[in-house]
Amino acid sequence: MQQEKNSQNKFVNTLKEIISSRRNKIKKSIYLVSAECNISKSTWRELELGMRKDLTLTTFCKIAEGLDIAPHELLKELTDKLGKNFSFTDITKKD
Repeated sequence: MQQEKNSQNKFVNTLKEIISSRRNKIKKSIYLVSAECNISKSTWRELELGMRKDLTLTTFCKIAEGLDIAPHELLKELTDKLGKNFSFTDITKKD
């Protein structure tokens, strides 16, 4: 259980850092980037604050689009930063 929570926290924190860093690098406001990729401003903000613990593949692809990169580039950066020992199977969704 603790391993699941640690893995989920690592995933969420790494993703939020990438999203925020890349958005700032392209000099787009949350309002602009969320409008361009059809994600609500509140959802984008929750992603950057690490308040979203899970997301769909569609949302992941929209995030990449908003950051002006291909989804596979975002996934590669995420997996590179998470490291070789990270396993997505350690994250389980709680209902």
